[in-house]
Amino acid sequence: MNNSIITKDAFNFLKELAKNNNKEWFQENKAIFKAHEADVKSFYANVQEHLNEHDEIEKMKMFRIYRDVRFSKDKTPYKTHFAGSFSRLGAHLRGGYYLRIKPGESFVATGFWDPNKEDLFRIRKEFEQDASDLRKILNDKSFKKIWGELEGDGVKTAPKGFDKEHPNIDLIKKKQFVFVKNFSDKEVLSNTFIKEVDTSFRAIRPYFDLMSDILTTNLNGESLLD
Repeated sequence: MNNSIITKDAFNFLKELAKNNNKEWFQENKAIFKAHEADVKSFYANVQEHLNEHDEIEKMKMFRIYRDVRFSKDKTPYKTHFAGSFSRLGAHLRGGYYLRIKPGESFVATGFWDPNKEDLFRIRKEFEQDASDLRKILNDKSFKKIWGELEGDGVKTAPKGFDKEHPNIDLIKKKQFVFVKNFSDKEVLSNTFIKEVDTSFRAIRPYFDLMSDILTTNLNGESLLD
């Protein structure tokens, strides 16, 4: 099988799983699932190979199909999608990549999902001082065509210690700094999907380069890694 594509059979399995999300059905079809999982994992490995042509990836992680239902109202035992993430190498390369495959809801995402307290404060202080470099990236037509607007949760008002009237308060209020690009089922099942994923990931580099520079220096631009 060509592992550079997502097959329609894999999609159909996920659709059937959504209709039969119970342990009995899954056990009866586990061998089929494992075969699809192996093929999809190979696809993700190929995505990593493409990433390594223009970035440095430390590891690829495929997420388990099993759901943790302990604290969820939804007690269905299985996820109805495949998903995986790609971590960049070393302390100097910040940010991450994510890919989810699900009928009707496939997407790639990049950025900073859950920055720790220190990183979040450093990012906010940078935007308090100057956000012109970020805004230049966000307003670039070619970048915006692929990734659209900066997304992510934020606080309702100004974080403690920041001026709610600051001209960059829209950025300072954010707690997450992510971009999301959705794909139709037709796009996911096409022979060019892996190329489209890689093209999208390549386009995020100006953002990653800027944020990596911010998070590895102090407000004077001096390296924190020496």
